[in-house]
Amino acid sequence: MHNEQIELWQHQHIFNVNKKAIEKRTLIVVIITLITMVAEILFGWISNSMALLADGWHMGTHAFALGISLISYIAARKYAKDETFTFGTWKIEILGAYTSAIVLGLVGLIMIYSSVERMMNPLPIYYNQALFVAILGLSINLVCAVILNHGGHAHEHENRHHEEDEHLHHHEDLNLKSAYLHVVADALTSVLAITALLGAKYFSINWLDPLMGVVGAGLIIHWSLSLLKDTGSILLERETDNPIIDEIKKEIESDGDSKICDLHIWKVSQNKYACIVSLVTARNISIEEYKERLNNMHELAHITIEVNECRV
Repeated sequence: MHNEQIELWQHQHIFNVNKKAIEKRTLIVVIITLITMVAEILFGWISNSMALLADGWHMGTHAFALGISLISYIAARKYAKDETFTFGTWKIEILGAYTSAIVLGLVGLIMIYSSVERMMNPLPIYYNQALFVAILGLSINLVCAVILNHGGHAHEHENRHHEEDEHLHHHEDLNLKSAYLHVVADALTSVLAITALLGAKYFSINWLDPLMGVVGAGLIIHWSLSLLKDTGSILLERETDNPIIDEIKKEIESDGDSKICDLHIWKVSQNKYACIVSLVTARNISIEEYKERLNNMHELAHITIEVNECRV
């Protein structure tokens, strides 16, 4: 009977939803990026085209970052039932997104360095060749962006189908966002490059090329910092402005006597939370009754409550 009671109260730690569809789309984008990278480097080496070689190695940095996102999805799925991950494996995805954001920021810094160097030491531009590379890169990145964005909509629909609370599907998949930002950053770089090359070729505005490089790098670094802030807050369990905290307090203290003296809340998936509540009360209220007060908060996947008796 004792063992049956233990099994009844055991709590599963698989909080995150299945992301096989997004994982598959990320894999497709990684393969496309790698094939493009190899083709550009190989063709650039054969034709002595520095533009193709440079773009090929640039694609390599994004292939590396996209690979991080893919590995994060695979690891989170593979170790989902591993009991050593006390609150599930979702943080693997966040760690992957954080690392990817660092790579994105480094790409932006390299772009600024290269652009400033080009301003100080202008080099002759082979416009037709460079335009071909930029248009090719833009086309490939637009295809990859559509693939990843479709994966995001599919995941959003999946969340909407599985969650009772209709607002939960608005939570972002930060690992997918990091992969998407790398693709969009590459596409933005291509658009700015095409604009600058056309300006230089037809209007002799040669300084436009390095200037566009600095503008693009600034936007990329801004995206990187934003993603680092989002992922860093999750990794550090920073939940200062979360409305769920106020809602928990409102429900627990609804009897007018119970008072929360300590509250901890942290994310265990992109739309699920765990919480520890320590409270003081003079009434004889059971832990189960307090948990029932939080039943309508579907975001809470794991609840621990400690009741302290108030002696007058």
